[in-house]
Amino acid sequence: MQNKYGFGRKVDVPFDKAIERVTQALQAEGFGVLTDIDVAATLKKKLNRDMPPYRILGACNPPLAHRALQAEPSIGLLLPCNVVVRQDETGQVRVEFMDPNAVLELVNKPEIAALASEVKQKLERVMQAL
Repeated sequence: MQNKYGFGRKVDVPFDKAIERVTQALQAEGFGVLTDIDVAATLKKKLNRDMPPYRILGACNPPLAHRALQAEPSIGLLLPCNVVVRQDETGQVRVEFMDPNAVLELVNKPEIAALASEVKQKLERVMQAL
């Protein structure tokens, strides 16, 4: 999977195992999960709608976030890096990553562009580790 704002891949493990693996792979690259939004549970609770498992993990690498905030204080509007773990209608589990280059190019600063490339490389390594 690749589009203008993200990249990802199918994984051959159950949904809960994918959450565990992506969290561990993020930690290996210096990211922690700041937020964990269970979209399926929220839609069930608020709208009584069922959907396959779908979680949005808000990943943050503190040293890189600090550098970004120093270069552009308002960049918090574009943080953290979202990682989606979802199961599609066929039961396949997919892990998808926000492309920091696509989002951070909105800032139009060379130091942010360099940082975005660094973050993307880390996220690509996370994807490969799955």
